[in-house]
Amino acid sequence: MQNNLIQQKIIDLNVCVLIPTYNNERTLKRVLDGVLLITKNVIVVNDGSTDSTSKTLKSYQEIEQIHFPKNKGKGVALRKGFKKAIALGYEYAITIDSDGQHFPADIPNFINALEVSNDKNLLLIGSRNMNQEGVPGKSSFGNKFSNFWFWFETGIKLQDTQSGFRLYPLNVIKNMTFYTTKFEFEIEVIVKSAWRGVTVQNIPIQVLYDENERVSHFRPFKDFTRISILNTWLVIVTLFYIKPRDVFRKLKRKGIKRFFVEDFLGSGDSARKKGLSIALGVFIGLSPFWGFHTVIVIFLAIFFRLNKAIAFAFSNVSLPPFIPFILYASFEFGQYIMNVDYGYTKEEIIENFEVLTHIKAYIIGSFSLAIISATVLGICGYVFFLIFDKRKVVLNNG
Repeated sequence: MQNNLIQQKIIDLNVCVLIPTYNNERTLKRVLDGVLLITKNVIVVNDGSTDSTSKTLKSYQEIEQIHFPKNKGKGVALRKGFKKAIALGYEYAITIDSDGQHFPADIPNFINALEVSNDKNLLLIGSRNMNQEGVPGKSSFGNKFSNFWFWFETGIKLQDTQSGFRLYPLNVIKNMTFYTTKFEFEIEVIVKSAWRGVTVQNIPIQVLYDENERVSHFRPFKDFTRISILNTWLVIVTLFYIKPRDVFRKLKRKGIKRFFVEDFLGSGDSARKKGLSIALGVFIGLSPFWGFHTVIVIFLAIFFRLNKAIAFAFSNVSLPPFIPFILYASFEFGQYIMNVDYGYTKEEIIENFEVLTHIKAYIIGSFSLAIISATVLGICGYVFFLIFDKRKVVLNNG
């Protein structure tokens, strides 16, 4: 009865199960049989297996099958499977690995979570208990590594970002462009989905690591290198495009007044965090890292868990109209600290950037100006928000 209910939900929600497989002859049949007990909406992608996989699949003519003559990688297999699912009219695809570590009996967890969610633009990732006995140390470390970078790139904290047991919204997937072909594809797809506003969440699943039958095709050096290269690129895109884009979108959507009131004054952050965010923004904005202010301030705001909107806004103290005056002030500070006088007038410095030939004075003065300004404005911001927050509490209680 319960199984019939889940089968109907799968039909109603238009979900299929996608199984990429490569040389998992010892576990493939068990996985297929387990999935077929729950649904007949199954697509298998045989990624150029050289074992008895093709022979096994001949016994399952009732399911959709895609066969690659040569191994192309899990990323290619999943992308091909998604295209097939979309062509067949499915709206969601649940992916499950064929190495036996996942339990098909957990498929209803994904279906029930999708059914009750108000947001159908949903991507679910099965969360494994990485602390249980038998979990390889490299898998646990790799997962923590992946979780950190996913959080950095999206702002979303997850317990497991590497599990292959997932539910994907195909209406989003079909409009994306992907470049990776191996295991790193599963990182690319969730990061890009999050960037597009898809809700990415974990749900608990069971996991089995049986070294006697499980065959892992993850190559530590090659695949970790691929993943590292991908994360490097994703971080660059995050810092140079995604984070600034999100701030500008919020500013455009809310308008300057509402953005200031809600994201600056009304932010739930403490006065201390807001003051530190102002100090960070001012320091970076006045520092001599021309061309890199945005990427540095957002990186540091994320790393130190400060208010990104405030830090980014105050880093723009170095907008083009102010640059000559910042150079002049930095140069004056530098001359004072070094006890030298190069004889430039204010007008000469503003009109003639050759002042930068005295780079030592400029750099010393720039950092000095940045430190003093950041300290003063940070403290002023802290006091302002402290008073503002107290007044807001009094008004709310009154």
